[in-house]
Amino acid sequence: MNENLDPSRRRFLEHMSTGMTGVALSSLLNQELRAVSSGQTHFPAKAKQVLQIFCPGAASHVDLWDHKPLLDKFDGTPMPGDAEVTFQGKNGNLMKSPWPFITAGESGKKISSLLPNMAKHVDDMAFIHSMSSRTNTHGPGCIFMNSCFARDGFPSAGAWISYAIGAINENLPTYVSIQDIRGEPPNGKANWGNGFLPAQFQGVSMAAQQPLRNLARPASIGPDAEMATRDFLKFINTEHAALHPGNDELQARLSSYELAAKMQMAAPEVSDLSKEPNHILDMYGTNDSNKLKAAYARNCLLSRRLLENGVRFVSLYCASRASAVDGLLNWDAHKTLKSDYERHCPIFDQPTAALLSDMKQRGMLEDVLVVWCTEFGRMPTHQEGTSGRDHNPDAFTTWMMGAGIRGGVSYGETDDFGRRAVVDITSVYDFYATMLHLLGLDHTKLAFYHNGANRRLTDVHGHILKSILS
Repeated sequence: MNENLDPSRRRFLEHMSTGMTGVALSSLLNQELRAVSSGQTHFPAKAKQVLQIFCPGAASHVDLWDHKPLLDKFDGTPMPGDAEVTFQGKNGNLMKSPWPFITAGESGKKISSLLPNMAKHVDDMAFIHSMSSRTNTHGPGCIFMNSCFARDGFPSAGAWISYAIGAINENLPTYVSIQDIRGEPPNGKANWGNGFLPAQFQGVSMAAQQPLRNLARPASIGPDAEMATRDFLKFINTEHAALHPGNDELQARLSSYELAAKMQMAAPEVSDLSKEPNHILDMYGTNDSNKLKAAYARNCLLSRRLLENGVRFVSLYCASRASAVDGLLNWDAHKTLKSDYERHCPIFDQPTAALLSDMKQRGMLEDVLVVWCTEFGRMPTHQEGTSGRDHNPDAFTTWMMGAGIRGGVSYGETDDFGRRAVVDITSVYDFYATMLHLLGLDHTKLAFYHNGANRRLTDVHGHILKSILS
């Protein structure tokens, strides 16, 4: 370079050179990420989107989905043939469900009378009654159910799917996690985190009661000033990216700025529930006198609108962390099962059933796979000195419905009392191997190189539950 150049001119050319390198690098990074998240699958997919409904606190399988007549017969007697197992307290005698089960649908499925609206959908559901977990603690249990690992630092299923097949609508997030008005689930953001995947694949947290913050442009800033600021910021960031290659958090920040600009128009439109007709609002229960139910109903309706507008993966939470009073904020009914579930089930039942009905009547279940999850189950006995149930990692229920699922079936069985899974014992790895299969992804091939290993969502495990597939 000519040393006689004016210093300011020389500096300008140096910055321009570096900046153009940064722009080129940014372009290459974007191309690489697009190649990963291009929407291409290993084979034709039956499902394009996922709705995950999660009830944190370990919702009791033997009180909701898994009918055990012998619990009625032997209520109040010691559980036979099983060694004493304690998690949070000593077990007492067998305890029948406080509520009768009703026969529902043409399939004749037995379901708790606490869920009369959900009972209308049993012929579309595939129940998995033989789930098991590797942990009996809520925080690790939730992230194990979401990521197949019981410790932080691993990508959630939604992040893996975002990484694998990317966005449908580039004006909205690929992955949204909708939080209950009562708060985040146990272990919080780890449930929708990206782990070691690039940061832009983490879930975006939002809810009907808490729209995305800082999305709207301040009234004092005009559109020209905003655009100029954004262009200048992009120039600085791409220059910085050139000096720090491989910094995926910076790339995620760049992507988030671009997404935020697009979402300024799209997100308010999607999250505006007032555009829904009154009969839909009433069907969900968005104006119910029970404020917790109304809030969850609005989140259910928001879920449908997000999926309808092309969000790839939506996690919808019903309940939150444990509180000082067991069973108050989530499904963790250690002491007072009856009053706890008579609080939680009305919040869950009508809005969730309305969401399923609404999606079905709109034809959305042709493309959307719906799954219901909790982190583990409950014991068939009462916890000594209480009328509640302790944790049970050896047996619980999940279900799937929608795209690619054969409805009106049950897979696997627990023993006569619901203490252990005994027939076709199923793991979280199998659950997600099946989900990925429906999305056109081979769970053994979806991998990311990290710390010397090709990491998978399903680790080194997982089998597809073929008998529940249509």
